[in-house]
Amino acid sequence: MGRCYRELRLGWRPRPIGQSNTETQVIKFYYSTAPNPMKVALCLEEMGLAYEPIPVDTRKGAQHKPEYLAVNPNAKVPSIVDGDVTMFDSNAIVLYLAEKTGKFLPAKPAQRGPMLSWLMFVASGIGPFTGQYVHFKNYAPEKIAYAMNRYEFEALRHWGIVDAHLAKNKYMVGDAYTVVDMALWGWARLVPNILGEHAAKFASVKRLADEISARPAAQKAIAIKDRHAFKTEMDEEAKRSMFPGNYAQAAG
Repeated sequence: MGRCYRELRLGWRPRPIGQSNTETQVIKFYYSTAPNPMKVALCLEEMGLAYEPIPVDTRKGAQHKPEYLAVNPNAKVPSIVDGDVTMFDSNAIVLYLAEKTGKFLPAKPAQRGPMLSWLMFVASGIGPFTGQYVHFKNYAPEKIAYAMNRYEFEALRHWGIVDAHLAKNKYMVGDAYTVVDMALWGWARLVPNILGEHAAKFASVKRLADEISARPAAQKAIAIKDRHAFKTEMDEEAKRSMFPGNYAQAAG
């Protein structure tokens, strides 16, 4: 009773999840310069968290090495190790970091539902459909009209939903910059390159992406690419490393 009274009188509050009484742990951040790792880099910088960037050169197959599979059995980036917490999937990571620090979450309890909905929309819609559009447009050995039409349509449809929402709202969740905007930024900043002439349709997406890219944290996140000389050639080694299922099927 006495301890509880003292804590309340001194203004004590429960610590956000993941924090302890000990000195803050340096987060190990396994990354490449792809959209999903970049959203986590932005999140780490915005939240002022101490982290160690560990490059995973996916075009050289580093994601398939046993030591990395022990961190992420899905052989993708990003991943983090925060003390005894190991996580993969970029949207799960940004939500974890926001809850760990108590930063960049909606101020109103009623906004938590929309935050989760839009965060999952980025995870299950924006990322996969945009990524598949890029794959079939740029990397598929055969130009399959059905696949290209489907993924172009779905990529444009998803970005259209986001753009319509941002036309009525400053940010993805009300008037406050949150982790949802960070998650979206990973892909949104590349819309001109990905969607080409279609990018002009999404002025509100551009407005948000440009605003975030101008932030000091985003500049630091973008600069992370200079810490490691990632392979840039999409040669046979890179294709086998990044699209192993296609090669395994061909070999079979």
